[in-house]
Amino acid sequence: MTKIRRSLALPIALLLLLGGAGVVYGQTSAPAQETHRATSTPYSGDLSVFDYPDRAQKLHIDRVMDLLGIQPGKTVADVGAGSGWFTMLAAQRVTNTGKVYAVDINAEAVTYIQKRAEKEKLGNVITILGAPDNPKLPAHGINAVLLLKVYHEVASPIDLMRNVRESLRPDARIGIIDRNGNGGNHGVEKSVVIKEMQSAGYRLVGEHDDLVKDDKVDYFLIFEVR
Repeated sequence: MTKIRRSLALPIALLLLLGGAGVVYGQTSAPAQETHRATSTPYSGDLSVFDYPDRAQKLHIDRVMDLLGIQPGKTVADVGAGSGWFTMLAAQRVTNTGKVYAVDINAEAVTYIQKRAEKEKLGNVITILGAPDNPKLPAHGINAVLLLKVYHEVASPIDLMRNVRESLRPDARIGIIDRNGNGGNHGVEKSVVIKEMQSAGYRLVGEHDDLVKDDKVDYFLIFEVR
């Protein structure tokens, strides 16, 4: 009788183990859901404050563009463009053989950038009034994206970055520069950014935090589509 019970125990245990594994697999394979965390109110004040002296030096912006592969002829997206500070630099870098899409959800910022591009005679700048969860970029045409001190303001980060993904070329790179924080204090933890980007279909390929810390930010992350 004891031998019979023991012989039955192993198959039953194995069956339970396989059944449990099936449940776990089903849970992990489900589509990732949008996270709901604190975010900062998007800036809507004086846009000229972003153009402060030596900002380019503090951010090592030329090196940032090198790491994102921003070169003549490339197509770049400045998501959360604000005053267009980075847009103008990228537009000069890609020359008239490339283009830069300046995306913002603030209509005043979009108008500000349009006027600035006209004043600086940069005909390769295209402005877009985006939505909080969709930058409305053209499909499969972007080589590089930068979110500069704006990710903490994005209310639907996973949805937004999934929509960004649809606009990318196969070798595109996405840069995120921001500071650590709780979401509501104009910063978001690096670990949160990495987790959300993974949920949106990206993989982390580079960290260059020391490059940007002189500008009072904590990290510069580079992602590619997974």
